[in-house]
Amino acid sequence: MRTTERRIGPTHWFWYAIGAVIMTLLAGPPAAAVEVDAGDWKLTASGNVNVHYIHSSCEEETVAAVTGGLACRGAAGEDKSSSISNGLLPAALAIGASTTQNGYDLTVTFGFYPGISTNDGSPNLQQGADLLNTALGTTSIDMRQVFMTFGNDSIGTFLLGRNIGLFGADVILADMTLPGVGAGNGNYAAPANTSLGSIGLGYIYTDWLGQINYTTPDLSGFKLTVGIFDPLEPITQGVATPEGSPGYHAKLQYTNGPIYLSASFIGQKHEGVTNADDFDSRGFDVGGKLTFGGLEIMGWYYAGEGMGTTALYLFGAAPGGEERDSDGFLAQVTYKFGDTKVGVNFGQSNLDLAPGEPISALVESNEKYTVGVYHSLTENLTLLAEFTDTKAEAHNGIENDSSNFNVGAYLSF
Repeated sequence: MRTTERRIGPTHWFWYAIGAVIMTLLAGPPAAAVEVDAGDWKLTASGNVNVHYIHSSCEEETVAAVTGGLACRGAAGEDKSSSISNGLLPAALAIGASTTQNGYDLTVTFGFYPGISTNDGSPNLQQGADLLNTALGTTSIDMRQVFMTFGNDSIGTFLLGRNIGLFGADVILADMTLPGVGAGNGNYAAPANTSLGSIGLGYIYTDWLGQINYTTPDLSGFKLTVGIFDPLEPITQGVATPEGSPGYHAKLQYTNGPIYLSASFIGQKHEGVTNADDFDSRGFDVGGKLTFGGLEIMGWYYAGEGMGTTALYLFGAAPGGEERDSDGFLAQVTYKFGDTKVGVNFGQSNLDLAPGEPISALVESNEKYTVGVYHSLTENLTLLAEFTDTKAEAHNGIENDSSNFNVGAYLSF
């Protein structure tokens, strides 16, 4: 829906546009992102709501756990669970404003990503409550995007703020389970805002990161993005340490009709609690997708040193700071006929021990396959069903297996 207003004063345009967007949203779901002109500025709103019934059959709790394994495990004598939850994506509301001044295109974006599961306490239960998925609970808002851009077709575009990363971004955006669930996220006794999709099961999660980057203009189908990123500490480090230098990311992409290819690089130095714990991480991914009518074939591969698995730098190094190697891939085929798409993907993520590191229950591989059916009931509403089987194996031979089935709906605007 698009509404054009007469020019209004600069001190009032923003609140006028906010009010217009809210009234438009209350009037009913639009067919596309809401756009409101207010003077020289345009305000936009877009987002989604997705809801799924997820039934999981987890590994028996009597079986030893794989450390870092992504197959769910039972608890309290029960290896099956049910949940009404978000899928791989949380719900979203992204609000943006854009204009052109002195030949430069300017934009700002704020992205709010709430879940629907009770999972992290509430004003009623207070943060840190022992039992989270109970009555009197609420959900939280994940503020993933706060950024601005400026540039034009001649000089390229600069982006400053918090937004999706470069390494691993293209593969998750091409994952067919993005509007669905893919692999579940645990046994749903305390549900997270999102499922795993293929995260840790074919690629490392790209994440949402503070960054300053630059993207070149289109050069005969090629674009290059380079930037510095907020350095991250490993999740398991436990003690906060200052990082002396930023992370470095880069991505080269190529688009030519039905062909899309990309490759990305990531690197960072990590300051441990002691100098002996310091380590370096570096990684790359490469892949693409080809579209032939209703058939789409997609594949991506990643490899790294000190990158870890599932999340950036999770299990990236041994306790002494020795880097662990990791790699993985995701392969996918989908076919669309009419308003219905069917697909299957298979992914695997591998983590090696560091040189001289003793054998343990640390995960050696996580892998899964998903089969899915996605039907576009309308332009903006998709009904879907998926089945996923997940397997985790440790370096000492322990195995955990689980599966989950989900059915739900994804509505975007």
